[in-house]
Amino acid sequence: MTSSHRTLAAPARPSYASGPSDVPLLGDTIGDDFDRTVAADPEREALVEVATGRRWTYAQLRADVDILALGLLDAGVDKGDRVGIWAPNVAEWTLLQYATAKIGAILVNINPSYRTHELEYVLKQAAISLLVSAREFKTSDYAAMIEEVRGNCSRLRSVVLIGSGEWDGLLEAGRGGDAARLAQAQAALSPDDPINIQYTSGTTGFPKGATLSHHNILNNGYFVGAICGYTPEDRVCITVPFYHCFGMVMGNLACTSHGCTMVIPAEGFDPKSTLEAVAQERCTSLYGVPTMFIAELNHPDFESYDLSSLRTGIMAGSPCPVEVMKQVVSRMGMEEVTICYGMTETSPVSTQTRADDSLELRVSTVGRVHPHLEIKLVDPDTGLTVPRGTPGELCTRGYSVMLGYWNEPEKTAEAIDAARWMHTGDLAVMDDDGYVNITGRIKDMVIRGGENIYPREIEEFLYTHPDILDAQVVGVPDVKYGEELCAWVKLRDGAGEMTAGSLKAFAAGKLAHYKIPRYVLVVDEFPMTVTGKVRKVEMRAKSVQILDLGEAAAIRNA
Repeated sequence: MTSSHRTLAAPARPSYASGPSDVPLLGDTIGDDFDRTVAADPEREALVEVATGRRWTYAQLRADVDILALGLLDAGVDKGDRVGIWAPNVAEWTLLQYATAKIGAILVNINPSYRTHELEYVLKQAAISLLVSAREFKTSDYAAMIEEVRGNCSRLRSVVLIGSGEWDGLLEAGRGGDAARLAQAQAALSPDDPINIQYTSGTTGFPKGATLSHHNILNNGYFVGAICGYTPEDRVCITVPFYHCFGMVMGNLACTSHGCTMVIPAEGFDPKSTLEAVAQERCTSLYGVPTMFIAELNHPDFESYDLSSLRTGIMAGSPCPVEVMKQVVSRMGMEEVTICYGMTETSPVSTQTRADDSLELRVSTVGRVHPHLEIKLVDPDTGLTVPRGTPGELCTRGYSVMLGYWNEPEKTAEAIDAARWMHTGDLAVMDDDGYVNITGRIKDMVIRGGENIYPREIEEFLYTHPDILDAQVVGVPDVKYGEELCAWVKLRDGAGEMTAGSLKAFAAGKLAHYKIPRYVLVVDEFPMTVTGKVRKVEMRAKSVQILDLGEAAAIRNA
């Protein structure tokens, strides 16, 4: 009897990676971690608001946070109550972030660009009982908009405008409060408690509230900072908005968990203010979405600013053009700059490049899996993990995955499967070394300058226009913002002329500015599949051709 031997090919390695780490996860609440940092170095500068010249050491910041926390308790805010914050990047935003964390109130971030339609929805959906708001920002009269919708929001007990008599009263009550009451409230909290709700644009026309715990966002901020190599000597220029995870987690929480200094250059992004802040405050780290870095690099006085203190930073929020990343390293001196990838629902970061990665990896990928997390790429149809080098939907699992969408269990189940994998809707490829490149999206989502926009939400709004019979919205490439919105509309018989200008006028005051389509194409028909579905891929390609966007479409991203 003879036997034959044959060599069997080894199965291809699956697109799966986990993040082993010698550094344990933090088991604290945000308030306890903050207090630990203060105790370690109370005189270290904690917060600088460049525009006003206000400064806090860690000891001073803790004192003001505790006063505000006691004021909130005196106002009847309890653990689990929702406190809204509607303001640009001001120091009071940061104070409220840590004050609510200390008493267990759930901070609800409200986009500063929102208008009445979106504000009313969030106030109702989260059942916000106390709203802290700026009086105004840019062209937005927040106070007037709040009054317009307040009567429709039965759960909203009180509105406190920053700098008003009500705000002063809140602080005055806190100064007379009992520190033991705050300590008792803080001791009653668990790291797994919900502490933050952030709204993401909804595929069904309304935003969904991603609900995040202390454990989610404290650890994500900590490990983002660790990969950036943060120590108490670092000073981080936070240009990105606090209402995003980018600002409040990767910015504030990364700083306070490592004892760094938070630097607020301005209420909203301005390239000149940013460059001035970096030079004046000797910042070692700078954050931004690609459009921000482009604006800074192209500022006419760029060469006059001393940016020699910069060491690292983060570019994230939308696809990062390779050439921009190279200029950030060569012209801004950010030798250790990293790219992060993530989403609000994952606290947010899942992958990040490392300082010791080659420049090629740092400009052409979104890095490797984060510590203590898992990622895999799956076939969207079968759910099976694809081999490395094959495109698949990126899924992530671990401590960072949100608790769920606020009061929307069905939507939560659609996003997080039975094994607790968060399905991102992004298509990616993983190489043999575990580095990930984002290649596209399954979700019908557009990312404009770091803002996630679901076309369905815009389409639902366009249907309210009296002249529009049907509408489809697609993302088209843009040199400045990465993507812009293009609306294809069918008009009713007898309708007047429809232009981008007339549509902008109709949407003004109702939709956030970044959700208003830049381009409008009036058509008789949409491209359809044989089964009657709209072919958005074809619409995007035709839009690029019609609008002559070939230059923007050719830009290579990570």
